[in-house]
Amino acid sequence: MNSVTAPIGAVGVVGVVGAGAVGQATAAALVTSGLAARLLVTSRTSSRAAALVADLDDMRTALRGSAHPLACHPADLMDCDAVVIALRASFTNTRATDVRMAGASANGALIATLAGKLRGYGGTVLMVTNPVDLMARLFAEASGCCRVFGIGSALDTARYRTALAAHLGAPLAAVRGQVIGEHGDHLVVCASSTTVNNKPADVPVQVIFNELCSRPGRISAGIGRTRCGPAGAVLDALRLALGLADGTTQLSTAYQGGWLGIPLRFTAGQPIPCLPQLTPGEAARFRAADTKLRTAYQALGPALQPIPPTPER
Repeated sequence: MNSVTAPIGAVGVVGVVGAGAVGQATAAALVTSGLAARLLVTSRTSSRAAALVADLDDMRTALRGSAHPLACHPADLMDCDAVVIALRASFTNTRATDVRMAGASANGALIATLAGKLRGYGGTVLMVTNPVDLMARLFAEASGCCRVFGIGSALDTARYRTALAAHLGAPLAAVRGQVIGEHGDHLVVCASSTTVNNKPADVPVQVIFNELCSRPGRISAGIGRTRCGPAGAVLDALRLALGLADGTTQLSTAYQGGWLGIPLRFTAGQPIPCLPQLTPGEAARFRAADTKLRTAYQALGPALQPIPPTPER
């Protein structure tokens, strides 16, 4: 993430779908950031959403925050300026590689069902649910929403800058670089355009790639789920997409007939693709990510089954 620092304003209403680990962290960050005047929270059960809202309201009171949290139904999200989707189906992930793809069918059914409820939504959607590149495309096509972005490559970029700064012993602020492609095993480290103190960096690509692939697993093994990193990526992307700051971040979006992570330069909330010059090797990896995601998306459709309403409890 390389957004330009600017005064943070506030928009009217932001919705969060999902009250699990990432939904909780994102909602808490929104309450403390001052980014939204109101925060709507919905989940698969109204009792879960209400419990999170009660906890958030305590936080707002303690911190004298301005963002008022409210539990809602999905239909209430239609008037939001932005919606963050952090749903996760209940399934056991036993994969050792290509881990995020394990949830494609189960999470896809949830996302397709939600998209049906939000068909025609005109605001900005940030997709967090994995596999995020597929889920962002699925929601966009099923809902008809024109402003859907997946936050995977933004999170990968934050992890890349963190890892490279630590490896080189450089200040984090001095490192400029990005990760594009898939949020998964086909991520593309843009080493050739990475700089440290505005000079070309000597990036140990395989070492950094291994760190990016193993880091989420280590976090999940220790605390059960990654949560704070995704929440940070969401807030950075929201500031740009809602026009509260101008700058560049890496988001999954439609690109040349496919859907994958690319750099987007936002000006007054409007995105323009701005891919760096890639070496032949980087370009080949980018094409491989594109091919993989197109193939996976084509296979996803027949596997989707509608999700019946969850009984309230």
